[in-house]
Order: sequence, then structure tokens, then C-alpha cells
Amino acid sequence: MTATDPAAGDDSLFILTACLLTPARFPSVLGDDYPAACAALGLEPYEEGYGLVLGQDGAGARWTVVVDDVSLVAVAIASWDCGMAYDLSPGEDSVVAGLPGWPLAVVTQAPGVPDPHDPEPEEGDPAPLSPPAEGAWGPAHRRLGADEVALRWNEWRERMDPADAPDPESPGSGTAPEAPESPGSPASSGPDPYDGVRAALEELRGYLVEPPPVGRVRSSGLGGGEARTIRADGSDWSLAARTDDMAFVLLDARPGEVFPVARGPRLPALLEALDALAVRPS
Repeated sequence: MTATDPAAGDDSLFILTACLLTPARFPSVLGDDYPAACAALGLEPYEEGYGLVLGQDGAGARWTVVVDDVSLVAVAIASWDCGMAYDLSPGEDSVVAGLPGWPLAVVTQAPGVPDPHDPEPEEGDPAPLSPPAEGAWGPAHRRLGADEVALRWNEWRERMDPADAPDPESPGSGTAPEAPESPGSPASSGPDPYDGVRAALEELRGYLVEPPPVGRVRSSGLGGGEARTIRADGSDWSLAARTDDMAFVLLDARPGEVFPVARGPRLPALLEALDALAVRPS
């Protein structure tokens, strides 16, 4: 991606990647909704949002630069996603904050500088940002897991016969099929875990009565057709679903497990209502 001239010294920034922080699109690792994600970075949840630029300075230190030129960052991301080069060079007047560390795991590094490391702290500096620890399980991991299910929907659907997926709101339901073991595999059988799934669905219905903070429910297109992908988060759960299909739920209380939810008689109406409520990318 973009690297500034190393002759500029340690104050230069070698840009490795970028992401958006807007009501409709934000790194879910930061929080359940847009205000929570902004609060994690010490930012005001402005409606226009921000761009997050992740890179290294001339000494190799990790930095997250927050800019208010959202359009510039969005164009860069879209270009990179299409395999096109794009020189992302935000102007100094667009910089809102420079935060030490990275909130996301970045596997690349800038050439010609030391390995990525946190900058030496100065008095009054915030603690460096860091991604969630690997091998652990918590709200951030749960949200990232739901993102992965939504991103790789077809792979997850291939693992699950819709006829085998339980409808936890039907009497006597709540047993999920056995599935191959893998990180974030479909949940093992047993009725108790589906108490948490039922509670999540009930909380989702509560969103229709009292709307949650902006970004708690998000809807995105599928590149054609009318179906939408729904991503929603709550107190201790995350949901990934499609309006024309079934849903998957992840729970804080069940590390690494993914619970399939059959379409059933009530889920379609719930997903359509959530889609109407959700914030969408502009």
C-alpha cells in the first residue's frame, strides 16, 4: 500500500492498511455499536465517522492515525479490495488523532524499518492499542467470529443442512447436530446452550420496541438481488444472518461455538424488521 519517503525521518508514516469507523461500518473488535467503538478510541461518535489509518513510523513503531476524510479512506479501501493500487495520503489538516499501537492484527510490515513495536510511551500518552489476545475468548472474539461467519457465509452453510438446524423458539427444540471440530465450529448438541440463543433472539425483538445504539444492527447488500446480510450484537451474543436464509448465533458463554438457527416461522419476520431498523452503508 502506501509508504511515505523514509528520508522524512521517524515522523513519517508507512501506511499498511486502513479501515472505516462509521455508524454502518466499523471494526467490531472495538465494540458492539458505533458509539462504543468510538469510545474505545477516545473519539466522539460523529455521524460522518472517521477513517483509521494503520502504519509504522520511521522507527518501526505502530500508530493508528484517525482522520476525518472518510471518503478518501473509503476510496482507498475499495481500490485495494479490487486489487488496484491507491496512494492513500491523508492531508495533515484531516488528522484528528494519532494513537499508539494497532487495534487490529496486521500481518504485514513496512520495508526498510525495524519490526513493528509499540512506541516508547511519553507522559500522558494513552496505553497502546492492541488486538484481542489469541487463544482467548471474550466479547471481541465473539464479534470477530460473527464477522467471519457473515464473510464466509457459503462455507458455513455447506456445513449445515437446514433440516438439521434447530428452531430454538419452537417447543421441544434446542438440539444442534454434531459437527467437525474446528475453531468456531457449529455447536455441539445439548438443549442448555439454546437458552442463550433464545435470550439473544428475545433481546433482538426488544430492539424493535426500543431501538439500540446506532450500529448495533447493521445491514449490507450481497452484490445483487434483494437479500441482505444482517449483523447484530448484544449484551453477550452476536448474530450473523441473511434475510433470505437462516441465522447463526455466537455466545460469550460458549467459547468458539456457533449455533445455527433454523428459518422457522418467526425468524423471517424478525430479520426483515431488523433490516428495516439497521443502519446501512451510504
